[in-house]
Amino acid sequence: MRRFGIIGGSGLDNPEILADAEDRTVNTPFGPPSSPLRHGGIGDSEVVLLARHGRGHTIPPSQVNYRANIWALHDAGCEAVLATTAVGSLREEIGRGDLVVLDQFIDFTRHREITFHTYFRPGEPIHAPMAEPFSHELRERLIAKAEELELSYHSRGTVVTIEGPRFSTKAESHMFRAWGADVINMSIAPEVILANEIGMPYAAVAMSTDYDCWKEDEEPVSWEAVLEVFARNAERVTGLLRAVL
Repeated sequence: MRRFGIIGGSGLDNPEILADAEDRTVNTPFGPPSSPLRHGGIGDSEVVLLARHGRGHTIPPSQVNYRANIWALHDAGCEAVLATTAVGSLREEIGRGDLVVLDQFIDFTRHREITFHTYFRPGEPIHAPMAEPFSHELRERLIAKAEELELSYHSRGTVVTIEGPRFSTKAESHMFRAWGADVINMSIAPEVILANEIGMPYAAVAMSTDYDCWKEDEEPVSWEAVLEVFARNAERVTGLLRAVL
């Protein structure tokens, strides 16, 4: 039986989607992960669920121990990881509640541990390829099931990850649009980087909850608005994950 990891983001910190669920507390060389690992099943797959920000969403994005999270899932025998994340839309056509199957990222963080390779052995420098950071196979499965379930989705999108926990200024929001970013969040980098470094295929489905602050005819993003949209649409995300697994 194959084993997969799910990283639950904002609004999906503790989804009840696993059969015969059991919590296991673990540690890693980088410290403890954000939450106990919840082992269970979805269909014929074994699944290990981890809450990125803790079960009660108590860990700010810049304080998440991304290295411990990815290491813990890899150490638990996960062959691949599916992640969920709330994002702000930087494009008119990506509406509230739309899903985006991410294919590229821009890392605009500054203060995070972003690599497992904190030193090189003599003569063995390691520079991880990152041209296509999200697993093509996992993305194709997400797209196929989103189509089958008749969800409102976008088959590709570039996410820019900011440090947080504050939201963007208008100047920053317009700059990210000019850079070619389609959505914005606070968590995909360095998560996807670390998954690539450790050799674990990774894909992320993002839910658009707001328009950041670039759109003049919309209210600037607020945390309350993010949670409201995610709460209304969370079942669509969990339904997609169930279908893929």
